[in-house]
Amino acid sequence: MIERIARRYEGRWLQGYARGKLRSDPVFAAAFALLKDAPLPVLDVGCGIGLFEFYLRERGFTAPLAGFDFDAAKIAHAQRIAAAHYPGVDFSVADTAHALPGEAGHVVLFDVLHYLDAAAQRDLLERAADHVAPGGLCLIRESPRDRSWRFRITEIEEALIRRARFTFPRSRKSSRRSSGWASPPRCVRSGAARHSTATSSSCARRPASLDT
Repeated sequence: MIERIARRYEGRWLQGYARGKLRSDPVFAAAFALLKDAPLPVLDVGCGIGLFEFYLRERGFTAPLAGFDFDAAKIAHAQRIAAAHYPGVDFSVADTAHALPGEAGHVVLFDVLHYLDAAAQRDLLERAADHVAPGGLCLIRESPRDRSWRFRITEIEEALIRRARFTFPRSRKSSRRSSGWASPPRCVRSGAARHSTATSSSCARRPASLDT
């Protein structure tokens, strides 16, 4: 599966990046395990080159998938592969400051929030919460902006991707520190939140009925 996805990208460098990311990053399998029993549409905020969407399809997730990113070059790669191999997967160029596209369902934000200042983080999280359908999940993974090895790996990964002429928004100092969020907004305004074993990841579910 990993090799099949990787070979659909153009060029050895991008194939190598996709192969390494899919093999080493636990977020793909962890997210699939959470989403597989609730086949709602998925919106991937900051989807990059579409690896998460292609991974879900390869694992048999059949619900509609949508991803957006402000980097048109990344989206072009994702669109080309989706059109040829993965029906029901839609990618678009957009900014996190704009309205979230697609229908309500699950929302994922992987390694996105550290690019935004505190006000923009809160705004995006509130809009993401509104986009979660009843019974849906909001999945978040984030790297604290500190001297930890997690954030250092994020910086190295971004530097490598820039070599492929992709771009990133300028990182802004956010409200997140190594001790965690300072009074963070909740991803889902009602219902229980669950946290994974990774301290920088969280999952919240919207109840199937807001009356329960």
